[in-house]
Amino acid sequence: MRRLTARNPALAAIVVLGIVNHVVLAGTRVTVTLDALRQGASTALVGMLLALFALLPALFAVAAGRLSDRIGVRQPMIVGSIVLAVGATLPLVFRDLPGLFVSAAIMGVGFMLFQVPAQNITGELGPPAARAHNFSTLALGYAISGLLGPLVAGFAIDHAGFVATFALFALLPLLPAVVLARGRPRLPAPRPVAREVRSGGAIELLTHKKLRRVFLVNVLLAMAWDLNTIVVPVYGDSIGLSASEIGVILACFGAATFVVRLGMPWIIRRMSEHQVLTAALLVSGSVYLLFPFSHSSATLMALCFCLGLGLGTSQPMVMSLLHTHAPPGRMGEAAGVRMSLVQTMAVGVPLTFGTLGATVGLAPVFWSVGLLLAGSGIFSKPPRG
Repeated sequence: MRRLTARNPALAAIVVLGIVNHVVLAGTRVTVTLDALRQGASTALVGMLLALFALLPALFAVAAGRLSDRIGVRQPMIVGSIVLAVGATLPLVFRDLPGLFVSAAIMGVGFMLFQVPAQNITGELGPPAARAHNFSTLALGYAISGLLGPLVAGFAIDHAGFVATFALFALLPLLPAVVLARGRPRLPAPRPVAREVRSGGAIELLTHKKLRRVFLVNVLLAMAWDLNTIVVPVYGDSIGLSASEIGVILACFGAATFVVRLGMPWIIRRMSEHQVLTAALLVSGSVYLLFPFSHSSATLMALCFCLGLGLGTSQPMVMSLLHTHAPPGRMGEAAGVRMSLVQTMAVGVPLTFGTLGATVGLAPVFWSVGLLLAGSGIFSKPPRG
């Protein structure tokens, strides 16, 4: 990461600012959840609360992408950072469950307004050959913040309380807002074609021959990612594991995404984007097929680590392919469509598989998802033309 960003200071700045804002998002998810439980919220209510982080981004990510194509990325990223700060401030003023619900919705919108333009500009910071490296570096940054956010939240809550924790997360997004408002870093202007092209809408992108496959693979891998965070704790509890053991198992997944993203430059030199995504589908499918046969924390840790290795490669490859195949001037819109699909999974997966798990059991859920992912990997072929 250091070598890649040293040659591209603008990329380094985008990654660092992204880490700051993602720490806020990941940390407030934990803080909001624990605060809601402390106020007596049920598990179902907490699930609805977490779904709000993804609901509005699923609806408005495409519009945010089009906006960044039209006016550039700096202003949307500044606004997104400010909205993040506002969202984290609300629980300081309204110390009740409605305040947490409104905060979750605003926080999701704020990070979406920052993230979509950040993904848009990352592919422009260098020649086309550097795109996979750029997106791998950005993904590595988010792997770091994905680990830091919950840690910061946990220690801050234990040592300073919920109010101080929300105050900390309200202050952090102001750093990216100030840096970007001062004109740092220097970023490419919108392509002229971005102002001239007549958008055919998100449906046109979804029916685009090459983009359609990328979006489909993205949906499958997003489902696998979200399902892991939902059913693994439930499954671990069902086989008698403690909360700390379940936490360590999930941490193995996060550690694996960090490790594999460190190795992405080596992987990119030896495999194409389509080959990496096919491998991710096969690895993820195999892990889900094996989950029901695991009855100890050690085997679940190994399986979650393998799942993290597979899924950790997916985001940079998807973003690289989107940037390659998106129509001229519509990369921001394509990134918005991708985020909308991911956020839709984040809303739908908990509801769908939670209901299925309660009615038919977890093993059929694991096996059906495993067969879907592995089968998609086996029959996956790069688009021609």
